[in-house]
Amino acid sequence: MEEALTWIEALPFAVAIRRSAVLYIFVNSAHILSIGIIVGSILPLDLRLLGFFRSVPVAVVGPYLSRAAAIGVALAIATGFCLFSVRPVEYAANPAFLTKMTLLALGVLNAAILHLTPQWRDAVKGGPLSPRVRLSALLSMSIWTGAVLAGRWIGFLSE
Repeated sequence: MEEALTWIEALPFAVAIRRSAVLYIFVNSAHILSIGIIVGSILPLDLRLLGFFRSVPVAVVGPYLSRAAAIGVALAIATGFCLFSVRPVEYAANPAFLTKMTLLALGVLNAAILHLTPQWRDAVKGGPLSPRVRLSALLSMSIWTGAVLAGRWIGFLSE
C-alpha cells in the first residue's frame, strides 16, 4: 500500500499541484464547486422524494437532478484524487478521510441501487413514491451530509 501511495505522490500532476499554490487553489476550488453541484442537486431531489415541494413533478426534476448529481460526483472524484495525490500517505491514515471515502462509496451505491429499481422508474414516470424510494432519499440526505462533514473534518485531523 505504501508503495502505491508513494507512486501516486510522484505523479507529475501531484508534483505540479504541490509546487504551485495557485494550481492547488484552483483544484481545491473545483473540488468545492463539485461538492456544491452534488449537494445542490441531491438535497432538493431527496426533499422532493420525501414529500416536500409536491407541486414539482418528480418526472421533471428526478432525471435532471440525478444526472447533475452524477456529474458533480464524477468531478468531485477527479478533483479529489488530485488533492489526495498531494499527500496520499497522510490522507490514507486520516480517519476523517477514510470516513468520507466510505460515505462517498455508500452514497454512490445507494443512488445506483435506487436507479435500478422499478420503484424509481415508476416515480420518474409520475407514479407514486414508494417507501423504498423515500427510504433511499432519507439515506441519501444522511450519507451526503455526513460526507461533507467528514470532508471538513479532514483538515482538523491533519498533522
